[in-house]
Amino acid sequence: MSGIFITIEGPDGAGKSTVIKKLAQKISENSSVQVLLTREPGGIDISEAIRDIILSPKNIAMDERTEALLYAAARRQHLVQKVEPALKEGKLVLCDRFVDSSLAYQGAGREIGMEAIWSINQFAIEETMPELTLYLDIDAKIGLERINQGRKFEELDRLDQEGLVFHERVRAAYLELLLKYPERIQKVDASKSIETVIDACYNLIKDKFPNLFN
Repeated sequence: MSGIFITIEGPDGAGKSTVIKKLAQKISENSSVQVLLTREPGGIDISEAIRDIILSPKNIAMDERTEALLYAAARRQHLVQKVEPALKEGKLVLCDRFVDSSLAYQGAGREIGMEAIWSINQFAIEETMPELTLYLDIDAKIGLERINQGRKFEELDRLDQEGLVFHERVRAAYLELLLKYPERIQKVDASKSIETVIDACYNLIKDKFPNLFN
C-alpha cells in the first residue's frame, strides 16, 4: 500500500470530530495528496448500521463482549471496503478512531481487558495499523462537561451516558497506550483552543511526512 494511514483518537469531549474536519481541509490546502476523511464505527453503509446499533441508548441490554465484537465487525468491513482501497490508490486516510478506541473503551472502560480486545481486533484488521496516531488528551471530567453542555441526558449515546469512573478508565488506557507505542502515538493537549489543537496536529503530520507538503 502506498498511501498514508493516520488516526485521531481521544476520550469523549476531546473535540476529535471538529479537529479532524478542519485538519483535513488544512492538509488539502497545503499538499497535493488526496485526503480521505472517514470515521469509526461507520464510514460505509454496513458499518454505519452497526454504529447505530452499538450507540443507541435503547440497547442498554447489550453485553460488553457483544459490543466489542460489533466494533470489530464494523472495523473489518470499513477497512476492506474503504480504507485499504484508498491506501492502494495512494491517498492519505484520516480516520476518526480505530483499534486504540476499542482497547481503551472496551478493554479498559468495560474492563474486558486490553489483551482480549487486541486479540479479536487482530483478526479484524490483520496487519493494517496507522503510521501515525494523534491522541487528543483531555481530563475525563472536562470532557464529560463538554459533551453534556446543551444536551439532555437522553440525547447522549450509550457511551456518552457512562459515568465519570468509566471515562477515567478510558483516559488512563489511552495514556498507557501512549507510553507503549511512542513511535506511533503522539499526544496533543485538547484543552487548548481548537485552532491551537489543529495547528499542533498539522505540525506533527508535517514533521512525520515532510514530503507531503509544498
